[in-house]
Amino acid sequence: MTSTVQTATSTVQTLPAPETLTPERLRAWAWQRQGLDGSLNGKTSEEVLDHAGWARSVGGANPYLTLFARAGISREQADRDVKALKIHELPTARGCTYVLGQADYAWALQIGRDAAIAPFKVLARLGVERGEITLLEDEVEHALRETSSPMDPKQLRDVLGDSVRSLGEEGKKKGASTTLPTALGLLQADGRIRRVPVNGRLDQQRYAYTKWGLPPGKLDDDGARRLLLERYLRWTGGATFKQSQWFTAFTVAQSKKALAAIGAVEVPTACGEILWMLPADVERLADFEEPGDEQIQLLAGTDSLVLLRRNSADMFADEDRGKSVLGSTLALQADLPDHPILDRGRIIGLWQYDPGKERIAAWTFDQPTEAVRERITQVEAWIRDELGDFRSFSLDTPASRQIRIDALDEAAGR
Repeated sequence: MTSTVQTATSTVQTLPAPETLTPERLRAWAWQRQGLDGSLNGKTSEEVLDHAGWARSVGGANPYLTLFARAGISREQADRDVKALKIHELPTARGCTYVLGQADYAWALQIGRDAAIAPFKVLARLGVERGEITLLEDEVEHALRETSSPMDPKQLRDVLGDSVRSLGEEGKKKGASTTLPTALGLLQADGRIRRVPVNGRLDQQRYAYTKWGLPPGKLDDDGARRLLLERYLRWTGGATFKQSQWFTAFTVAQSKKALAAIGAVEVPTACGEILWMLPADVERLADFEEPGDEQIQLLAGTDSLVLLRRNSADMFADEDRGKSVLGSTLALQADLPDHPILDRGRIIGLWQYDPGKERIAAWTFDQPTEAVRERITQVEAWIRDELGDFRSFSLDTPASRQIRIDALDEAAGR
């Protein structure tokens, strides 16, 4: 069964019957839209990030696994792409950092500019005027033009001397110990400088800065918001209004305006939720057939499949929703405590990497199939040979995750 609806662009759209859009079907649909079904094999890093969405980077290994899981891209190739500026880590939606392709740099920075300006509220209360930061921006740019090598914040402070003002204990309490981070954030948001990883790798958070000079984008703010929401719906295959606002941080008015501009369609589902979808995806979903064979992936907890909508609870089958580790029910948590093992969009287990034993500690809710065991072995070898460890974020260490590793082993009966 289908129904029709008039879209914002005045075209008639045929909708799938709500009862056909079950959680199982929508999980498989999102899986396919994310390119986790093998359809991105052989694609470049840029192409993967354009198709599946920007890879969240918090000093962890998620960007590498994002590319490896979808297209088999090695860490070395990803690092070469970063060095060649084909992909780069930049602050964008909500002021968060993501790894994205070069075609998106200018407008993605534009989306994140409000977050770069936000620290002024704190600085103003500490007696710092805008002119002081503007002067400091100019001096940072001059210092970087005078050197052929990137400079880390300590080197910049040494060169700039008294131009960088200490904000004392009061500033530390408010998260602004000096004026330098605000100046660096504004310069990066304008594309005048860029931040580069000290050792060339994305899975750490030691950075230096170098001059850039990225040409400004051609979109106004409304155009940039419209493009982000179009990309977001394409990456997810559909999302609720609330989910889109969590990712974009747009106001209600901004969200509604952007949705109308791209002709997004409201699609009712079997569980009663309303998904906003692109018209072309509504047609694709109507013809979509769920794959019959296993498609196993080990992903990071911050993978686009999970993080874009922050809806890991929807990825559990009904019989698995009560599963718990260390007393915490998995389906009741906003974010997963461990990385997920999935089959066609359904979470079937959890994993962590134990670098001391060079192995993956994995727990699957049911007895693992041969396909599950094979994929665990493949990812285990890739981490061991190419990464050395798999950190969730910059402060994640083997010692800090040992309790999780032990809990997974216990749950698996090891």
